[in-house]
Amino acid sequence: MEPPVSGSNQRQSTILRARPTEYWGWLAVALFLLLTVDLLTSMYAAAAVGLHAEANPIMAWLLVQPLWILVGTHVVAAVVSAIAFEGILRLLNRSTGTGQRLFAVSLECWLGCLVAFGLFLFANNVSVIVHGMSLL
Repeated sequence: MEPPVSGSNQRQSTILRARPTEYWGWLAVALFLLLTVDLLTSMYAAAAVGLHAEANPIMAWLLVQPLWILVGTHVVAAVVSAIAFEGILRLLNRSTGTGQRLFAVSLECWLGCLVAFGLFLFANNVSVIVHGMSLL
């Protein structure tokens, strides 16, 4: 039988149990930006200004491969990311007290950075398409 939980600990426990759903939503947004939007805008930028404008050597290599390799690589990246994220959430659930709260805040910061980086990649690709040059 579990020991009784005080009011503030019960509230914190309830909040942290509800957050994984929110975390999955933020991961979905980040992966959409980092994989889908970046893929589509990179393909359009390569068609508009040429492969020389692609700064990422892995993406430049992928853009000259058959379409199934390009898409398959992105699907594998999404699946691996989801599996790894599930592991991170399990670690979060195993942690307790202040460590759990610090872990949750760190995870939130990391997810925020992923979304911000995805938005920057989108803006950079649009800059290449419109102006013919990178923001970097």
